[in-house]
Amino acid sequence: MADAIELYGWVAKPRDVSKLLQGMKSNRHPEPQNVASTGFPDTPLAKSVFEYAKKELSPETFNHSMRVYYYGANTRLRFTSSVADPNLGKAIQTQQFPDWCFTDETYLLTCLLHDIGTTNKNISATKMSFEFYGGMLALRLLSKDLHAPIEQAESVAEAIIRHQDIGQSGKITTVGLLIQLATIFDNMGGHQELVHQDTIKDVTRHFPRNQWSSCFAATIRKENELKPWAHTTALGEEDFPNGVQNNKLMEPYD
Repeated sequence: MADAIELYGWVAKPRDVSKLLQGMKSNRHPEPQNVASTGFPDTPLAKSVFEYAKKELSPETFNHSMRVYYYGANTRLRFTSSVADPNLGKAIQTQQFPDWCFTDETYLLTCLLHDIGTTNKNISATKMSFEFYGGMLALRLLSKDLHAPIEQAESVAEAIIRHQDIGQSGKITTVGLLIQLATIFDNMGGHQELVHQDTIKDVTRHFPRNQWSSCFAATIRKENELKPWAHTTALGEEDFPNGVQNNKLMEPYD
């Protein structure tokens, strides 16, 4: 049985994505993967958070969260209740980082809750940046309300807090790095070599973008107006929302 560090995605990885991608043994030729043949956690915890997210998030943000899951997660080397299942697979992690071993459940929880701080209710409820407040909400929901293992709840919270913590120095958790890669991919078309075009077509067919580029760009600008100190500004007060708005990779699917 894996320990909590591996099981819940705490293993440290370089925060500099460019160095990580340069140094990895990648085929650089991703294969198509579709939603229908992809495993999906069906634990009571996963089901509860799925229903919570579907209720609390806008349809556009919920679909984005699901796309991030399918683009990012690995099930070639996966742990479900700590038992490895080598038969299922999903995009970035499966084909590019098959040695990253943590539960699909942990990654799903992170995906479903990573933008919980952007809802109209939550973005106006605090002076904190949305990722930080979202991490606090996720930690409370998972540890207090749903009684998830504390190591798992804290891993999800840390990944949410740091999912826009892009930089070149230091380390980040595997779950944190994976959700960075998957959100950058869906939001800006970054690292497009990691996911096959047919995977994009299938994932967006199941979870349509519905003008997500415009939607999320507006959310960024809203937070920056409400909170000019927000952590999102570190990505560029104009560069970030403009990059999201002008996502050329995803433009055909918007």
